[in-house]
Amino acid sequence: CQRRWFHLQRHGRNRAGAGTMKRQQGMTLVELVISIVIIGIAAAALYSAMASITARSSDPLLRQQSLAIAEAYLEEILLQPFLDPATGIQCPAPPASRAAFDNVCDYAGLDDSGARSATGAVIPALAGYRVQVAVTPQAWNGLPASDVLAVNVTVTDPAGQPLRLAGYRARY
Repeated sequence: CQRRWFHLQRHGRNRAGAGTMKRQQGMTLVELVISIVIIGIAAAALYSAMASITARSSDPLLRQQSLAIAEAYLEEILLQPFLDPATGIQCPAPPASRAAFDNVCDYAGLDDSGARSATGAVIPALAGYRVQVAVTPQAWNGLPASDVLAVNVTVTDPAGQPLRLAGYRARY
């Protein structure tokens, strides 16, 4: 019996723990490979989501710039007199130079390739935008068409997306 006890002690086994395995520490190779695969899938999904977001990040910038251009044109037009100051006529023939526009109807049919200042000078940083203006008499809120002009400003950004703003100028 003493011999058996010596044999068990020598090979790392005793009566109380006979047949039990030592507690493992760390990860097995299979667990490590599975962890790497899961982390790789999560990283790929995150990367594709980020790529999609950054690809569309310039769209809001173009839209905001188009809106600013359209607002500037619309404000410039609506601040003009309803009638031509020189003749008192509602829609005379427009002058050749934009710098000489002096009433709302002068802007009818304006088609600028590249945004321009109020004097007609090209703004180089906005050369990729196209601005079109339509001015039409239109009845509105009980007023006859002879007393109201509808102004539509359409700005097309370099990506080809149009943005349209509309306003009304009444005779008062």
